[in-house]
Amino acid sequence: MATTIKNYSTTFRTRMLYSLSSFGIAIPAESLGGIIAFYIVDVMNLPATWFATFWIFYTIYNAFNNPLLGYLSDRTKSRWGRRIPYILFGSLPYVIIYALLFWSPYNGKVNPYALLLYFGILIVIWEGLYTAVATGYYSLLPEMFPDYEERTDVAAKMNIFQIIGLLIGVALPPLMAEYIGWGWMAVILAVISGIAIYAGLPAMFEVKKEDTYFPLGEAFKATFINRSYIMVTISQTMRFFGTGVLQMGMLFYVKYCLHADPATASLIFGVSFLLAAALLYPWKYWVANRLDSRRTLMIANAIMIVGMIPLGFSNSLTVALIAAAIIGVGLSGLVLIGDVIVAEVVDEDEVKTGVQRAGMYFGMTGLLITLGGLLVSLVFGIIVPLFGYDTMLDVQPATVNLGFRIFLTVPSIIGFALAIVALYFYPLHGDRLKEIRAELAKKAELKKQVMESE
Repeated sequence: MATTIKNYSTTFRTRMLYSLSSFGIAIPAESLGGIIAFYIVDVMNLPATWFATFWIFYTIYNAFNNPLLGYLSDRTKSRWGRRIPYILFGSLPYVIIYALLFWSPYNGKVNPYALLLYFGILIVIWEGLYTAVATGYYSLLPEMFPDYEERTDVAAKMNIFQIIGLLIGVALPPLMAEYIGWGWMAVILAVISGIAIYAGLPAMFEVKKEDTYFPLGEAFKATFINRSYIMVTISQTMRFFGTGVLQMGMLFYVKYCLHADPATASLIFGVSFLLAAALLYPWKYWVANRLDSRRTLMIANAIMIVGMIPLGFSNSLTVALIAAAIIGVGLSGLVLIGDVIVAEVVDEDEVKTGVQRAGMYFGMTGLLITLGGLLVSLVFGIIVPLFGYDTMLDVQPATVNLGFRIFLTVPSIIGFALAIVALYFYPLHGDRLKEIRAELAKKAELKKQVMESE
């Protein structure tokens, strides 16, 4: 253990503060992913089909701004660097607009058009800011932390913070809203998020790289002919589709299947997220460092499938909590390695092209993962109305029980299974991965010698 720590190129303080910013970035993003459908549809009474239709177009916009902002990040030149300006100047409006989303003066029963317009404009602006901040932040990962074990250490710290962000952003809002209202809940979370992001900013740094110029068309081509990248993005897209269904569907599941207060979802999410945070370092030392990114993610996706199955058959809160615990185990492995495996693809691309294009890769990954969100909204818009759910009704028909049960479990299980299939065909493991790491180490040593000679 001590030897590993000595080999790290960054201090504990740097790794901890960098990871802290992920907490602030995660809270609004996870909160909107987990509760916005319930809030806009069930609380503010926007018709479910309206929401699903808007979400399709929003998701397409969301998807395609990712690679463009990633490309701009790779090309940015400023006195703050390539990545840091996006975090420095984008984070404050990012958290402010998040809070404003929960202060709509309109209700869908009275004026659904005004509610949709207010919500739509704000969330489109918010999403652009999130993409800029998150792309800049995650693009620093392969640059600041070049070693695999160092990356997994940072990933563990990041994801402890991110899972706490999940707990605060997804599990607590229904409970907080019950006592202080949805608007003040959002204000409190926005303040916490902003403090966390800016507290970690001083620890961030950029390593001067060679000119990363690629014409946009060539950048897209070089990215999509990379087989490792294609398999990773299919896997990550399906994984985020599965967890997206879980997040969107849980509040509905609790209310209409378990017949419990929506605040009970806080307990279910809490079990999953706290267990996921507690198991990050066991996953790191017992699985990830002994196997590799590919096999670690395959195991984690398989555990997610096991956890989802009981939710399709039981009406018991106890069974739901047991399922949540199993899901927490799988989620821990997914969040630990998700960014690490993308960083490996960035390393391989740097060996092939001679330049480091983390912004483009994390941006394109964001595009394809976001398309997973498009699938979530499509499935929601198809399944839920089929079983009679209608926001204009004061009492929903009994058939919505089965509808939300099917929505929560069947699509997510399919998503996690397809993620495993994609990882099976991921080529960057074993000897190939060792070759990439050796090439980068050789390149870094040559650069160091040149700098010393100058």
